[in-house]
Amino acid sequence: MHLAGAAPPTRRSSLPWWRPTLRGTAHLACLVPLLWLLAKGLLGEWGANPIEAIIRFLGDWALRFLVIALAVTPLRKLAAWPALGRYRRMLGLWAFAYAALHMSCYVVLDQFFDWPTIGNEILKHKFITAGMTAFALLLPLAATSTNGMVRRLGGQRWRRLHKLVYAVAPLAAVHYVWMVKADIREPLVYALLMTLLLGHRALWALRHRMAQV
Repeated sequence: MHLAGAAPPTRRSSLPWWRPTLRGTAHLACLVPLLWLLAKGLLGEWGANPIEAIIRFLGDWALRFLVIALAVTPLRKLAAWPALGRYRRMLGLWAFAYAALHMSCYVVLDQFFDWPTIGNEILKHKFITAGMTAFALLLPLAATSTNGMVRRLGGQRWRRLHKLVYAVAPLAAVHYVWMVKADIREPLVYALLMTLLLGHRALWALRHRMAQV
C-alpha cells in the first residue's frame, strides 16, 4: 500500500545488491510485534481477558505502523535521504496487515462471525463505526499497491485514489480516542502525531502549488 504522493517503486533489477537485504531486514523488524504477541501468549501474559488483549495489541501496532509510514516523507526530506521513500509502501502494507488482523480477531474471536451483532455494534458504538470505516478505506489502497495496478490505473488516477489515506489516518486516531474510556493521554498523542504529519503534507502540497503559479 502506497501513501498519497508516493511514486511507483523502482524495478528490482536496478537496485544495488544491498538494498534487498535491507528490505528483508525491515520486513523482519515489522514482524517482531507478532512474534512478541505469540511469546506473551506462550508465557501466559495475555491477562485476564486474552481476546481483548490480542485485539488491542494488533490495533495499537496497526496505528503505529500507519504513523511510521506517514512519517517517511517528512523524514526523507529532513534527512535528505531519498532512498527512504522506497520503504513507504512496505510500511503501509504492514499497517494494513496489522489492521486486518485486528479486525479479523474482533470478527472471529470476539464475535464468532455473528454478523447481525457485528452490524448492530457498528451502528451502536461510534468508535467501531470509525474503525470499520478506516479499514474499509484501507482495502482499495492495499489492493492497488502492486506495480501492475499502478500501470492499470495510471499514475494520476492512482495518486488520487491513494489520497484516501488522508481520511484513514484521522479516522484511525478517532477510533482509538473514542475507544478508550479512562486515560486518553496515549490516544491523544497518536491524534497529535497524525495531525502534525497530515499538516506537514498539506503545507508541502500548498507550497508546491504556489510555486507552480
